[in-house]
Amino acid sequence: MSPARSPAKLRRSGLRGGSSRESFRDVYMELNIGDPAPDFQAIAVGGIYGSGQPVKLRDFKGSALVLYFYSKDDTPGCTRQACDLRDTWGEIQSKAELFGVSVDSAESHAKFIKKNGLPFPLLSDAEKQIVQSYGVWVEKSMYGKKYFGTERTTFVIGPDQRITHILKKVKPAEHVTLLAKALLERGAGLEASI
Repeated sequence: MSPARSPAKLRRSGLRGGSSRESFRDVYMELNIGDPAPDFQAIAVGGIYGSGQPVKLRDFKGSALVLYFYSKDDTPGCTRQACDLRDTWGEIQSKAELFGVSVDSAESHAKFIKKNGLPFPLLSDAEKQIVQSYGVWVEKSMYGKKYFGTERTTFVIGPDQRITHILKKVKPAEHVTLLAKALLERGAGLEASI
């Protein structure tokens, strides 16, 4: 019989507890509007962070922050989503700090940024700590094959570092419109899960 593992060890190991088919949300509580944003530390690549600098959630206390989680650099949907954000960057950057987050390496992010002319930074979460703490590392299925990957979800975090908006399973073509609405509502003091 194996010893029980702590939730922190489960997160680090990538195990979900119980059946290997359980999603992260089956074992851990899902984040909700008004919850404190889970702390993170990661390497930011691009934008003002150049080839890579460490950032933490607390670095953004007092500012609105957007974390948009996406599956993989250079895939069609993720490229569309990133390029739509690039094309509306002037509007977004005046309302919030924005980071794309994926489990890709800093090197992969640098290539993706250069190839698509992205003006905003991306966070490398190769250890899967951020995707797990935000509950977006989930079981997926493609062509009948089950695997774990990042769910396309965006969190808007207020200056008090509490979650004000959650855009779940967002479609790339709709992301910018939904994010603009969320940022407008946040500016007006409204909170919503879309």
